Amino acid sequence: MNGTTKGFRDRHNQYQRNYYESREKRTMQPSGSVYVERQLDFVVGATGITAQAPLLEIGAGLGRYTLPLLTRGFTVTALDLSPVMLARLAETAANPRLTTVAADVAECPKFLEDRFEQAIGFFTLHHMHDLDLVFAGLAGVLRPGANVAFCEPNAFCPLFYAQILLTPGMTWRGDGGVTRMRRKTVLGAMSRAGFGNLQLRRFGFLPPAIVNRRGGITVEDALQKIRFLEPLRAFSVFSGVRSG
Repeated sequence: MNGTTKGFRDRHNQYQRNYYESREKRTMQPSGSVYVERQLDFVVGATGITAQAPLLEIGAGLGRYTLPLLTRGFTVTALDLSPVMLARLAETAANPRLTTVAADVAECPKFLEDRFEQAIGFFTLHHMHDLDLVFAGLAGVLRPGANVAFCEPNAFCPLFYAQILLTPGMTWRGDGGVTRMRRKTVLGAMSRAGFGNLQLRRFGFLPPAIVNRRGGITVEDALQKIRFLEPLRAFSVFSGVRSG
């Protein structure tokens, strides 16, 4: 990596840290909502990730998904750029099955190398500076045969662009990476880093205000069965297996 590339990465990472540390972002707050549990059910159920092996969570933040994972019996190493947010997570969780590591996944600490059999991330890839570097770094901490899955906004769902435009505090610089959450871009970076069995699955339609209400899941399940709407589903799950 040349100096120019590293300088850009450092500036990008610092912006992302400031973007989240300087304000309380409501959507990042830990919650036990039906909406969050439903996302976990889909990603874990579709990708072969289990509580039987230690799990690396990329971009854990304040623990919106970490805390439910711990409740489900997972042993989690939570990795994030921000030591500030990880400190809050550790204080909230107070769980011996949680370890926190403040680092960039593209340049993971040596003690994490070849350590994990599975990794997961929720709404974090679209904040990353360079997906090739990210997956190359991630490959270094995963053992051969390890499962990896990332849940991201679907780049073709217009609701996310409206959210960025209309939500106070959200910026294009902070969240505009949604445009890169496409099959060729993400799975291509995974392939170049040595991942195989690459898959893209999409799910979800409705915002949390509806899903968390009585009958919300029934409506969303009905929409999920309409196959021609698949390209417009809200979330994309990119998954693969670390090659030997």
